[in-house]
Amino acid sequence: MTYTIEGTTGAWEVVIGLEVHAQVISNAKLFSGAATAFGAPPNTQVSFVDAAFPGMLPVINRECVAQAVRTGLGLNAHINLVSRFDRKNYFYADLPAGYQISQYQHPIVGAGSIEIELADGSTKDIGVTRLHLEQDAGKSLHDQHPTKSYIDLNRAGVALMEIVSEPDLRSPEEAGAYLRKLRTIMRYLGTCDGNMEEGSMRADVNVSVRKHGEAFRTRCEVKNVNSIRFVMQAIEAEAKRQVAVWEDGGTVEQETRLYDSARGVTRSMRSKEDAHDYRYFPDPDLLPLVLDEAWVAELGRSLPELPDAKRARFMREYGLPAYDAGVLVAEQTTADFYETVAKGRDAKLAANWVIGDLFAAFNRTGRGIEDSPVSAAALGGLLDLMADGTINGRIAKDVFEAMVETGADAATIVAQRGLRQVTDTGAIDAAVAQVLAANADKLAEYKAGKEKLFGFFVGQVMKAMAGKGNPALVNEALKKQLG
Repeated sequence: MTYTIEGTTGAWEVVIGLEVHAQVISNAKLFSGAATAFGAPPNTQVSFVDAAFPGMLPVINRECVAQAVRTGLGLNAHINLVSRFDRKNYFYADLPAGYQISQYQHPIVGAGSIEIELADGSTKDIGVTRLHLEQDAGKSLHDQHPTKSYIDLNRAGVALMEIVSEPDLRSPEEAGAYLRKLRTIMRYLGTCDGNMEEGSMRADVNVSVRKHGEAFRTRCEVKNVNSIRFVMQAIEAEAKRQVAVWEDGGTVEQETRLYDSARGVTRSMRSKEDAHDYRYFPDPDLLPLVLDEAWVAELGRSLPELPDAKRARFMREYGLPAYDAGVLVAEQTTADFYETVAKGRDAKLAANWVIGDLFAAFNRTGRGIEDSPVSAAALGGLLDLMADGTINGRIAKDVFEAMVETGADAATIVAQRGLRQVTDTGAIDAAVAQVLAANADKLAEYKAGKEKLFGFFVGQVMKAMAGKGNPALVNEALKKQLG
C-alpha cells in the first residue's frame, strides 16, 4: 500500500533520504592512537591530536580505512581507489580545532544499494549515494552544572562512516526497514555495532513532500535521531507539518530541525547550511588516500556470508519460507544458533522452536541470544527426544519451560519427572476404554453421526494419561474402539 499524507487538497507523497553516521569498530581513533571504548570517564581518551594542540599532525588509521572498504563492499558499492580528506570548517565548543576532517567531493566509497524487505513481503532497492570517512566531534554536557556546560572530548576524533542514501524512501516503514537492514549488514561485517542507545549509530533524516508526479520540493533535515522508532515518528511528524505549511499557502524553508519525542513534533534548530558555508578545502596535513586494488580484492574475499545471501541459502537448503528465513538472519548470532539446532534435524520444526518458543522465552526473561537460557545444543537435544518418540509435542513444551527455568538438559528433565511418552498399546487401549465408558452420552452422539466428537475423545484420553500418550497410537486405538 502506498503511504501518503492526506491533506485538505488530497494526498501528498513523502520523499525521504537518510544520512547515517555509523561509528567504526576500531581500537583507536581515525587520526590518533587514543582509545575508543564506550563509557570511559570524561576526557580520559584524548590525545594531543584530538585536543588540537598546535603542531600535532593526524596519521590515518589503516583499520578504519579497511572497515570503510568492507562496509562499501557489503553495500554492493563502488570502492574509490583514490579519495581525499577535506577540512569542514565550523565553530562549536566540542570541536577544538574549529574544523572537522571529513571527505566531501572525493569519498572512499561511491554508489551502492541496499535491498529492504517490507511487511507485505515485497522488496525494494534503495540507492546509496556514497560512504565517506570523517572524525566525530566531542560531546557537550549541559546537565552537569546550573550555569555552565562541560565538554567531554572522548568522542573527538572517533572514526565515523557517513552513509548517504538516495531519496528513494517513501514511507516511515521503508525508512525503518532501511535502517534495520543497514545495521544488520554492518553487524555481520563487524564494522559498526549499530548501538543507537550508545550513539554509535544515528541518523539525519531529510524529508520533503510533493504531489504525485511533481518534481522534488524543498526538504528539511531532522538532525541526530537516535532510534529507529523515533526516525519513523519524526518522518511522519515533519511530513504532516510540511503539508500543513504548503496547504496554508506558505513555503517550506530549507532548515535543520530537531525531533521532540515527548511532544511528537519537529522544531526549528537553524537554517540549513550549504557546502560553501563550511569552506571545504583539502586538508594540507593529509595526502590523498590511495588504495591498492589487490588489497581491496583481498578484503572482499574475506567478507562473511551477508544477510541476503544467508537468507537465500536458508530458503534453498532448509526449505524455509521467506518470512522465517528473514527473521533468522536478522542477527548473525541468531542465524548461527538456528543452524546448530537445525543441523541433521527437521529444519522447519527447528525454525518454529527458535522463532516461537525461544524468542518468547527471551521476551519473558529479558535475555537474548547471546545469553540464551537454553543453548543451541540443548534445544537440539529436545528436538531429538521428539523425533525418536521419547516425548510428544505437548510434553516438549513443558520440558522446554523447565529447561528455561533450571538450565538442565531435556533428557535429564524427562528422566527426573517421568515424562517419557507412553507407547504401550495395552495401556493406551485401557485408557481409551475407560474414557469411552465414562462418556457414554458422548459416545452415543458420536455413533449417531457427530464425528467432531473424535477430538473430544482424543483430549480426554491424553488428559487421562497426563499428556504422555503417543498421539498417533491414541488416535489409532480410538478409531479401532469407536469403529
